[in-house]
Amino acid sequence: MYEKNLEIAYLLDYYGGMLTDKQREVVDLYYNEDLSLAEIAEHAGITRQGVRDSIKRGEEQILEMEEKLGLVARIRSLEKALSEILGLSEELERYAADNVYVRPLAELAKRIRKAADELNTQG
Repeated sequence: MYEKNLEIAYLLDYYGGMLTDKQREVVDLYYNEDLSLAEIAEHAGITRQGVRDSIKRGEEQILEMEEKLGLVARIRSLEKALSEILGLSEELERYAADNVYVRPLAELAKRIRKAADELNTQG
């Protein structure tokens, strides 16, 4: 049985435009619409084997693009760092609010969090 690599659905959002229209449609139907090979074959007017081959080629191309370009890995790394920045700024803000000597840091923490929030909403 052919097992789905669900990472492909995520990568398709970033690299799908690099596939042919037919390939993108077949891969999208398989991963995002969860259609069977037979259902896709009927929809696309090709054989079940043709669907499977198209999916495999599309997967290989998408994985190769990610391996070479690393866009999704970079985005995930940035999201993780942004999340950490948000958490640390909130922690700093709480600490500064409770300690009179470092209260000015609370305002800086708010500004850091605001900048990070703006980046987060742009993504």
